[in-house]
Amino acid sequence: MNIETPVVFSDGTTVFKELASKYLTHSEGLFILAPSGSGKSHYVNAQKEKNWIDGDYLWPLCGADVTGDEWGYDFSVVMETNNRCDVITEQAKKLGFWVIGSSNHWLRPDAIVLPHWSTHKKYIKMREHTVYDGGAKEEDVQAVLQHRKWIRTWKNKGVPSFDSIEKATSFLEPAG
Repeated sequence: MNIETPVVFSDGTTVFKELASKYLTHSEGLFILAPSGSGKSHYVNAQKEKNWIDGDYLWPLCGADVTGDEWGYDFSVVMETNNRCDVITEQAKKLGFWVIGSSNHWLRPDAIVLPHWSTHKKYIKMREHTVYDGGAKEEDVQAVLQHRKWIRTWKNKGVPSFDSIEKATSFLEPAG
């Protein structure tokens, strides 16, 4: 999505049917918020059953997310994008999808993930120097720290917080 392009709402039936052919739907939708470089894509790609959708896949598919280096945009553009992503995430949850991503403004997540900072930095460095697929780089650590601060505000509002994606999904997923 180009941020200069005006937005309209449209029927998303086709998009969500396509998602339902690739991902499981559930009686209740979920959303985990975690910063760039915390292991979201790695977790989603390693799933045996496709329960969790990576927001980095969902949001561009729906035209909500910007294209290109998200770290290069002005904060007002980031917040506008996050608003759009919240609308899509809310709709996906209503349809029983489980979403894990880093874009958020007003939609209350079901859990947040904030890895220990030394672990988080290690993940960012490892991804940047192995199979880089986008997201924060070592040069973006100050922005990542600001994003972590923003995410932490949800903890202060009672959202369960975890230090790994695995712990958050285990907490949220119904037993058996």
